[in-house]
Amino acid sequence: MKKNSLTEAGQTHSSAQMEALIDAINQSFALFRRNYHNQYYKAFPDEKELNVTKRLWLDAMKGYSPEAILKAARSVIETSEFLPTLHTMLKHCKLHVDNALPDAHKAYIEACQAPSPKAGYQWSHPAVYHAGKAADWFFLQNNPETSAFPVFKEKYEQICAQISAGKSFEAPSVPALPSDTHTPVSREESTKRISDLKKALDL
Repeated sequence: MKKNSLTEAGQTHSSAQMEALIDAINQSFALFRRNYHNQYYKAFPDEKELNVTKRLWLDAMKGYSPEAILKAARSVIETSEFLPTLHTMLKHCKLHVDNALPDAHKAYIEACQAPSPKAGYQWSHPAVYHAGKAADWFFLQNNPETSAFPVFKEKYEQICAQISAGKSFEAPSVPALPSDTHTPVSREESTKRISDLKKALDL
């Protein structure tokens, strides 16, 4: 799709904004071509069909930023073996806007650097916490990135896919301290109780 191929709906955007959106759509389809090669060419057998689809996507996703569109495209190729439909892409765009999910490596760094207790940390997204917990905090802290990141990435992408499907993950909560406190027993009272207990037990 050429940059001057603007849709009617796109006319409300400035020229620079439209160029950025078109670039994002083109880059997304380039990612799909590399990752879903056979599916891609089966769905878009010629340039005409491809351009018609790109214009449709541009019109449908004009409310999202180029950054959100590209993040959605990367999220799709990381979590699905199938070429996405427009509906799937819109879900992923909304997901990144609504949930502000960091990419897998940023999430991994956050999980490794977060102080303990993990439940008390202000996570960028609950998915990062749950992925770290699933990958095992001790494992992440005590293994090099070459070993730990692939494990974390797998757990994180599974959780992201579940979020895309509509599942919600709550932020962790720190258990509250008990509200009732006990008054310390005096030394004399403690001695008397021990004595009474010995008598009761015939010690």
